[in-house]
Parts: sequence; structure tokens; C-alpha cells
Amino acid sequence: MGKSDSILGFKLMSLSFKIRDLFLPRINVLNEVGIKPGSTVLDYGCGSGSYILPLSSLIGVSGKIFALDIHPLAIKSTLDISTKNELKNVKTIQSNCATGLPDQSVDVVLLYDTYHGLDNPYEVLQEINRILKPEGILSFSDHHMKDDEIMEKITQNNLFKILRKNKKTYTLSKST
Repeated sequence: MGKSDSILGFKLMSLSFKIRDLFLPRINVLNEVGIKPGSTVLDYGCGSGSYILPLSSLIGVSGKIFALDIHPLAIKSTLDISTKNELKNVKTIQSNCATGLPDQSVDVVLLYDTYHGLDNPYEVLQEINRILKPEGILSFSDHHMKDDEIMEKITQNNLFKILRKNKKTYTLSKST
């Protein structure tokens, strides 16, 4: 895929997310997670930044948002949202796996519609496990995968266990 294909693909994805968000606001998904004011949240595979504004309203000024994506336009889009809305507690990370965050430093990781496309899914789950606090939560959904496939792939290496299946997401905790 060439650079222009990648740019066009990202812009089409961003447009489709804006339309989706009109009918299915992201705050409805986030309300399933139980994010509290002051939380540190990693949006792993942040895409166009659809979750940044609703996340910022949940965590407040004392919380932190880390937005990670491999695509430079995702990082730019997230930075643009943060700047436009004067969000001082949003940091971006351009990476395909490593977060660079300290061990056990994150309360919640959002892994939404990303897992199916990962080049190194086990390494990503290891990284998420490493950075989550002992009582941390992995909130997972991937509409490209069936429920039984999700349960198998996310729990097969004993890094996470499913606490509950919500309407739109799974809530998982660390197994180790």
C-alpha cells in the first residue's frame, strides 16, 4: 500500500467514525468501563481520536490519556483534537507495540477494533499486561471477531481473565 492509499484510507475511516459517532456516541461505550475521575487511560489504537473528548470528560483534569497508534495521521488527528479543545492531559505515542510507559502505571486500557489487525497480538497483550496496575482493566471489543474467538484469543496465554461481557465491550482483568 502506497502512502497516498494509506492517507485516503485513514481519511475514509475517520469520516466513517464521525458518522458512526453521531448515531452511537462513544460515551455510551465508555460508560460500560467504569472510568473514574483521575484515572490514567491508554487508548491503544486510537485511530482518529473518537474517544479523546468523552474520555477527557470522564477522567477530568487530574486524569491522563495516552493515545497510541501506528499511523502518523492518527497521532496528528488526536493532537489536533487535544489542541482545539485545550486538553493538557493527552499525550500521544506512535508505535506498533511498545508504549514506553512505566510498569503498572495505567488504570484502564481501551483496545477497540484493533486486535484483529495487529501484527504481534501476543506482544501487545504482554505490553498491556505490563503497564496495567494490578487492579487495572482492559476494555476490549473488536467487531471483526466472534465472541468465542475473543474469549479464546484474549485469555489463551493467561495474561487476562474476563470479568464480564457488557453490551458493547468485554471487561478483563490481569490474570498474573
